[in-house]
Parts: sequence; structure tokens; C-alpha cells
Amino acid sequence: MLRGLGTAAAGMISQQRKHDTITNNIANINTPGYKQGNSVNRSFPEMLIALSGGGNGTNNDVKQIGRLNTGVFAEEEPFTFVQGELYETKNPSDFAIASFIEVPGVQFDASGKAVQEDGTKIFRPQAFFTVADANNELRFTRNGKFTVDSAGQLVTGDGLRVVDQNMQPIVIQGRSISEVKANERGQLFSAFTGEPILNAAGQAVQLRISVLDNPNDLIREGNGNFRLANADDIPEELGANDRVQVSQGFIERSNVDANQSMVDMMAALRAYEANQKVVQFYDRSLEKLVNEVGRV
Repeated sequence: MLRGLGTAAAGMISQQRKHDTITNNIANINTPGYKQGNSVNRSFPEMLIALSGGGNGTNNDVKQIGRLNTGVFAEEEPFTFVQGELYETKNPSDFAIASFIEVPGVQFDASGKAVQEDGTKIFRPQAFFTVADANNELRFTRNGKFTVDSAGQLVTGDGLRVVDQNMQPIVIQGRSISEVKANERGQLFSAFTGEPILNAAGQAVQLRISVLDNPNDLIREGNGNFRLANADDIPEELGANDRVQVSQGFIERSNVDANQSMVDMMAALRAYEANQKVVQFYDRSLEKLVNEVGRV
């Protein structure tokens, strides 16, 4: 009896986790560059139930009864890195990435995944803005809602510095951000003269666009930022043949499907209630066993 109680409780926990993931997606539906999270459930290993002894007082006779499923658990929360819709803001400090990187000989589905003949899964590479925190550790984001701080540095909404192709902070000095224009590869120019904006070393400044071959290797930190498990890993920079376009005056909307999220949330609620009914049944059965049968 208690095995079934544990199975139902595990189902409630997994559905609660799924519900939390969906509500977090809905809460961030208006967050620029937000990537939808998905709760993946997996079943616990099955148990083989057997009767030993067979009632004759020996352990030699073993009779197999069958397999018992012991419930499910929320294993992981992968993200959906499909392209979000670009929305024009006309704000010169806003930037958006449209990433459609192809892999030769691979046909990706709508979710950005391809399955090879041998069963190997391949994910579409994705491009990200590269930013650095106070410890100069790299983070990656698709939220291009940038601003210019008091030091003239281009920063994210939570204060992380946007870096250039040399991993140096981008500094807008002697001009307003409205005087800066970016081309589709992220290189910065003067809006008046059309000349490239140079850094202190005399090099042309360009937004560093990092390409992640497998975006599922990223770990979400919050505020639209991701990091790699190994901080020493540095992704490759945007290649000349990569189908990626940087748009100034635009932001990328979240890729959350509001309608599907509401359907999934209701389904998770119904599944939670079904497991709850099972727990309540076991509770009533145990109460009867203790308070009534135990008196006899």
C-alpha cells in the first residue's frame, strides 16, 4: 500500500515542478530575449516484485509477481532556443540578434533539433551577445536592452558590461548613443560620418557575438543571462558565413507560446489533482486501518 502512496506523491512533486516552470515562462512573456523553459519528467527504475518461499517455509521457491512502476521525477529543465520575434523600439541602445545558423548536411526541425540515423541528437547553434560581470567572467544573453552607464560603458539592465571582439568593455566616449550605428555584423560606426568607431588601441569596435554549438550546454543564471559550466571555455566568435544578423533599434521578444503554456498549465493542474486524490485515498485507508481494524 505504501508503495502506491510514494508513487502518487512523486507524481505530485513532478507536476508541481512542471507548473512552476510554466508559470515562470508566463511571468517572463514580455522579457526581451527570454527563452522558454521546459520541464522533463522521467520514470524511476521499475522494481521486480517476487514472492519468496511460496508458503512452504523455504526460500528456494521464488515466484515472480510482476514489475512495479515507482513513479516519476522532474529530471531537467531544457530550454527552447528558437528565434523570437523582433520588435522595433527605435531606441539606439537596443539591439537584437536574428540567429539562423545552419550546419552542413543537417535539417533542423521547428524546435532547432535534428536526429541523425544513428539516433544522435544535434541542436542548432545559437548566437548570443557576450557580456562580462564584475569578476570579468563571461555571460551570454539574447536580451539586448542595453544602456550607457555614467562611465560611458554599454551595459545590460543588471549592470553587466557588453564586450567587444577583444573581450574589452565597449565604451561610448565623446558622443551620445544616438550618434552610434551598428551594421548587421555588430560593428559600430558614427551615424554622421559613417567612419568606424575606434577603441583606445585604434581598432574598430564590434559587438562580440558568441556562437554556441550546443546551446543546451548553457546554464541559466537569471536576468536573461547564461553561463557555461566551465568558466574557462570561450565560445567561438561569429563566423563570416554564419546566418546571424544584428539589428539596432530592435529587441527580441520572448519565444514563449502563451496559448500552449495555458494548456500545459491546466494539464499539469489536472494531473496534480489526480495524484492528490490517490494520496487522499491512501490516507483514508490508513486511517480506517488504524482506528477501526486496529481495535479488533
